[in-house]
Amino acid sequence: MMFKYFPHTEADIQEMLKDVGLSSLQDLFAELPKEVLLQGEVDLPEAHSEIELRKKIRELAEKNKRFVCFRGAGAYDVHTPAVIPAILSRQEFLTSYTPYQPEVSQGTLQYIFEFQSLICELTGLDISNASVYDGATATMEALFMAVAQTRRSKVLVSSALNPRVSEVLKTYARYRNIELVFIENEDFRTSEADLLAKLDENVAAVIVQNPNFFGTVEKFDYVEKIHANKSLLIMNVDPSTLAVLKTPGEIGADIACGDGQTLGIPKSFGGPYVGFIAAKEKLLRKMPGRICGITNDTQGRRGFVLTLQAREQHIRREKATSNICSNQSLMALHTVLYMSLLGKAGMKEAALRAYNNAHYLEEKLLETGLFRRPSQAPFFKEFVLETDLDVPELNRGLEEKGFLSGLDLSCMGFKGAVLFCATEVRTKDEIDAFVEAVKAHVR
Repeated sequence: MMFKYFPHTEADIQEMLKDVGLSSLQDLFAELPKEVLLQGEVDLPEAHSEIELRKKIRELAEKNKRFVCFRGAGAYDVHTPAVIPAILSRQEFLTSYTPYQPEVSQGTLQYIFEFQSLICELTGLDISNASVYDGATATMEALFMAVAQTRRSKVLVSSALNPRVSEVLKTYARYRNIELVFIENEDFRTSEADLLAKLDENVAAVIVQNPNFFGTVEKFDYVEKIHANKSLLIMNVDPSTLAVLKTPGEIGADIACGDGQTLGIPKSFGGPYVGFIAAKEKLLRKMPGRICGITNDTQGRRGFVLTLQAREQHIRREKATSNICSNQSLMALHTVLYMSLLGKAGMKEAALRAYNNAHYLEEKLLETGLFRRPSQAPFFKEFVLETDLDVPELNRGLEEKGFLSGLDLSCMGFKGAVLFCATEVRTKDEIDAFVEAVKAHVR
């Protein structure tokens, strides 16, 4: 049978087969050995009606266990305003065509333009591109930008950077002959002494995270010394915190990057998310991907177009600064809708709710006497506590009671340390219930 979403009719297929001198579609595979061809029917269930399909999906969904989440470490339980999925599915966005043809892709081009504008406002930097895949690849692209700009081959990386991001950097750096040197932690922060000891004339950039993987707000007393060394400062940031914290532009960063998941994107079993890059104007020509701009047509009407694209990505291949030309534009739209709906006041309120929830959670856990604070450094919505409890056993017990507890940091060499998180969606009742469950586990 023919399917309505297939573009070719039976007559179309027969006409094309005739032109290439074949009698059937099976003739296209005549050169393949018979042993690699499928014998018989594919072992798949019969097609379902909509009613049957919805029941089946519900049955599968009910196998998942929902937790009240007190874990972050790069993927966060955030609020998604109900209107976002409705706008996201509008046809001018969901089914829009490639931005290379502006006459049929104004929807895509406009929200990419808005995304760039909002990221520049959040980060306090001059330029932003049309997004990249996620926060890890955004950081990798920032690394390549710095190496291309400075023509140096060494990059200092904070050990307080999310380890999953660090692993991505290691993979790409290995095949680009870039030397990565890791800076030690001190009090769950980037060690300034170790950074300055390793800063030399071969260093292209220093990569730090703020708030860092441990939730700590970093100090940046060393920025002028990095720039005096003619190196660049790259900051991986949580954009949801920038409504409250100093922006990378205010701190003096040359490039800001990170993951936009905290801007209202559900965890979704790990994706899709969206990465962003913002930079000072001097780095415009080193930025990967595309930049959208606004103009007027011959009749004076406003229009959105691609104003800059690093064509070297297509023609220089392995010699190019970057080979990423795609972006997570639908997820970029998701963040645009989130930021537009909340506005400046709403973004600040959400950030402060997360800050207050995390500090209330820390206070209540310390009151149990089961945890202690290993650092006095300020934190935002994540924090590390130490305990003498068996952390894996504690987490298993809390899962049975419906809570996803903090991340066990023993895998990073911090025995008995737990990374807790509380975002804007947590309530006082949930936090109190979680703490009671912790106490009950010990009794």
